[in-house]
Amino acid sequence: MEKRTGLFTNAVIWFGVAVSVSEIEAGIEIGAEAAPGSLWLPLVLGHIVGGIFLFFVGLIGARIRVNAMETTASVYGTYGSKFFASLNLFQLVAWIAVLNAQGASVLAGLDLPISFPLTCVLLAVLIALWVFVGLRRFAKVTTVVMAVLAVLLAALTVKLFGTGSISAGASSSGADSAGHALGFWNIFEISMALPLSWLPVISDYTKDVEKPVRATAVSAIAYSIASFWMYFIGLEIANAGVGNDIAKAILLAGLGIPGIVIVVLSTVTTNFLAANSAGESAKAIVHRLNPKITGVVVSAISALLAISGIMDHYISFLYLIASVFAPMAAVLLVSFYFGKAGAVHTGAVHIGEETSREDAAREETARVSGKAFWIWNLFAWLAGFAVYQVAVRLDSVPLGPTLLAVIVSAALAYARVLVKR
Repeated sequence: MEKRTGLFTNAVIWFGVAVSVSEIEAGIEIGAEAAPGSLWLPLVLGHIVGGIFLFFVGLIGARIRVNAMETTASVYGTYGSKFFASLNLFQLVAWIAVLNAQGASVLAGLDLPISFPLTCVLLAVLIALWVFVGLRRFAKVTTVVMAVLAVLLAALTVKLFGTGSISAGASSSGADSAGHALGFWNIFEISMALPLSWLPVISDYTKDVEKPVRATAVSAIAYSIASFWMYFIGLEIANAGVGNDIAKAILLAGLGIPGIVIVVLSTVTTNFLAANSAGESAKAIVHRLNPKITGVVVSAISALLAISGIMDHYISFLYLIASVFAPMAAVLLVSFYFGKAGAVHTGAVHIGEETSREDAAREETARVSGKAFWIWNLFAWLAGFAVYQVAVRLDSVPLGPTLLAVIVSAALAYARVLVKR
């Protein structure tokens, strides 16, 4: 019988995912441009909504035992599923490069005696090693790493808070000079953005859990709490008088070597999951591919991209791709929990062990999902994507562009469910 992952393991994994430079930078953006007294409600609400979405999307993979991109086959058809898997693979490779470069840049600010390219390569080697060895074999090491990281982050939080509290620093913060540029829905959108960025990834890990509901809930809660913590550190940095320079903030807090450990571990723990999921997405496109080998190759490619600096010019394009997955998930959720896809997949899980869970799910899916069904779902997704592209160009749209896109796509998907009934 295949060994499953437990509650604690999933909590550790998703805590590590949230601990990243990108999450801290999102907090810095909010702290620098928002009025301190008005940021807490949308900040908390955004993380709660993002965590809820993570839970329900992750629960699909946990129940049907297939990876994230393979869960979409029953909703969008084989070609639609491969389309989303291809986009996910592309964005994961690129974002790993961006996060690798961000981590190397922060380390450069801590005056390490190694060059930026070499730092990128070393980070990529650590990521590739983690992917190749595997999460289960590294379970104890991962637990120790997360414990060390949590202690160091707690020390950083306390020391940064001592440099000037968020409320006390309001008068001198960038928020005043910027005229409080971020409104309620802007802050809500930024708070929800990073949790939702993991929607096309979470089922890659919940598919192997021992207790689907509990493990998925623990994963979403661990991520949401750790993510909020990183945003809070970002708020502290924004009010520490160092601008958006994370390295300066670490030095200001008096954390030299511990600061280096924080940056290295946070970059590796986040990018490991992304690289591993890139392998899973590649497998959803070409089923013969080995996810581990693909993850190692992805790590190498991402290192080259980070060193070249090319991804700095395409970050806005990456955000465009990222906006694909919220409406995609909305249609998936409606089809699984309210339509026939959920019943199909649930039945597929109980097929004998001699048939692979992926093949079983595909066979059952093909039997039920017709062209009209998945074409309508693609239309529902496209409508939500279009709404997002329009709303994101407007200033402080009620509900925010992501939630609006989700509502539109979900409503259209549910309309077909009602018609079929």
